Amino acid sequence: MAFSVFKSALVLTLVYTLHCEGAAVHNEVTNDRPIIGVLAQEQSFYLQGKYPEENYTSYIAASYVKDVESSGARVVPIMIGKDRQYYKELMKKINGVLLPGGATYFNQSNGYADAGQHIYELAMEMNDAGDHFPIFGTCLGFELLIILASGRGTPENRIRCYSYRNLPLHFTDDFGESKMFGRTPEDIVDILKNEDVTVNAHQFCIVDDNLKAFNLTKDWRVTSYSDDDYGVEFIASIEHTRYPFYGVQFHPEKNSFEWKLSKGYPHSRNAIRANKYFMDFFVDECRRNFHTFLNAAEENEYAIYNYEAKFTGILGSQHHEIYFFEPRGVFRS
Repeated sequence: MAFSVFKSALVLTLVYTLHCEGAAVHNEVTNDRPIIGVLAQEQSFYLQGKYPEENYTSYIAASYVKDVESSGARVVPIMIGKDRQYYKELMKKINGVLLPGGATYFNQSNGYADAGQHIYELAMEMNDAGDHFPIFGTCLGFELLIILASGRGTPENRIRCYSYRNLPLHFTDDFGESKMFGRTPEDIVDILKNEDVTVNAHQFCIVDDNLKAFNLTKDWRVTSYSDDDYGVEFIASIEHTRYPFYGVQFHPEKNSFEWKLSKGYPHSRNAIRANKYFMDFFVDECRRNFHTFLNAAEENEYAIYNYEAKFTGILGSQHHEIYFFEPRGVFRS
């Protein structure tokens, strides 16, 4: 009799414990219709010459759009060259921002860097007010995050380095305690750690000295490093200690969606699985934000679907497809 009572009590205790502990996970309210803004950047001179009649102002590589969509979110393009109010109003409607990689400069007015600064400062204001608003920076976008945190002064707080290879990640000892990698499946960590699956294509990078020079080591947590083609150890992944801001120096979108043969991007099953983790993680972060458009009609007005991706790979571009924006008319060199 005593054992039976003890057994029943134990079962009830386990049921209660599992129910209570599981409630936070299974009943957590999330936004299942996330919409992410992807920032455009200045048109490249090379592609400007390929579309002289249109003379587009800016572009977004379609690989970033596909990467977001494949993780269960939709995309709204964020234009450059707008005033702060434009970014403020748009950020009230979307659930996070992706700062993509590219080849533009940070010292150009009314372009990628100025827009990024508006977004960065507004996102800090939102988060300080208790409004969870994530940012994810890839390559150039990651560098911009650190330069903005440094005050965007002269000279820029990054160094010259050269990395055009597929590399593994050298994780820090405490990477598993980070927000980005705290719940990463072990097999994904194993791939990233031991296989050349991260695509690097950059002539600048951020190193530990860049963080130390501007007292950023308390605000930004390094989670992994890689080595450039000449042995320079650069920061490969990072996150802000207070805000939901994340950055990677490599290109997770290229494994699944860029196919230029001369680049040698890894398209193996492991490479695809490991790199998909990053956008899955970011989209989950964006699910914690509950901004919405007024209605479906307004969503449709802003959506990337209003633009047609052009097949630029056939023109020699490194990007297989590109969305172009805001044509100015005939280009004259």
